[in-house]
Amino acid sequence: MSDDLARDRHAQANALLGTTGAARSRVDSRESERASRRWWDADAGQYHDTHGEFLGTASPGGEFVWCPEGLHEGDMRLLGEIAGKRILELGCGSAPCARWLAGQGAHPVGLDLSMGMLSRGLAAMEQGGPGVPLIQAGAEDLPFADECFDLACSAFGAVPFVADSARVMREVARVLRPGGRWVFAVNHPMRWIFRDDPGPDGLEAVLPYFDRTPYTEFDGDGRCTYVEHHRTIGDRVREIVGAGLVLDDIVEPDWPEWLDREWGQWSPLRGQLFPGTAIFVSHKPE
Repeated sequence: MSDDLARDRHAQANALLGTTGAARSRVDSRESERASRRWWDADAGQYHDTHGEFLGTASPGGEFVWCPEGLHEGDMRLLGEIAGKRILELGCGSAPCARWLAGQGAHPVGLDLSMGMLSRGLAAMEQGGPGVPLIQAGAEDLPFADECFDLACSAFGAVPFVADSARVMREVARVLRPGGRWVFAVNHPMRWIFRDDPGPDGLEAVLPYFDRTPYTEFDGDGRCTYVEHHRTIGDRVREIVGAGLVLDDIVEPDWPEWLDREWGQWSPLRGQLFPGTAIFVSHKPE
């Protein structure tokens, strides 16, 4: 997020939190976690009103959509074989991905900071479909024993919103069993240089790719109400490798011809010119 257009798309959350402005400023792990918890609690309603149908959030069985380009795990199989596997989803939100995995015979656990988001998942499960354990916790300190999951995933959850994403990679590596995959989707790092605008104004490069200073929004007392952290492609690779994982692939989805909707800064106009999503596929060595 970076402009008035982005704030308009989240007007309810900004009103609840008293957001008055935006800046580039350093935010530590504690402040980042606090801001993200409050933000996603406040934005849960408008987020689901805007994106819920696309993501299958209201469906008891959920859906596993990796990104605004519409890649579905049922088609991509980035996680490989999932039946019978214990799977951790980081930043699960209302857990449509975890619920979909459960319907395919997996044993997922969803983790998220926001009770507002998790409550949406609980409400969906009350309508039927498979039950999924949901845990309120941050991704930098996972509340699980070593080597207790076969797979881990995150579809635009957790990773862009934590101050120490290298720690998240180490934590995932710790809880994965040898041979386990870790697949996560984030905003493509090159998007950092453009305005957060799906139209022509979003085609002009205006920000340094190498500036890792987080984008923040704040209230009248200077408290952070929203934060998003930037890492380059190289940073992500080093974080993965530094955690003892093996990077297998970086998927940069094309914009599909059939998709004519906008999602925040994602649009057919921009998608035809440069990638909006990067999906990192890695595994823990045997």
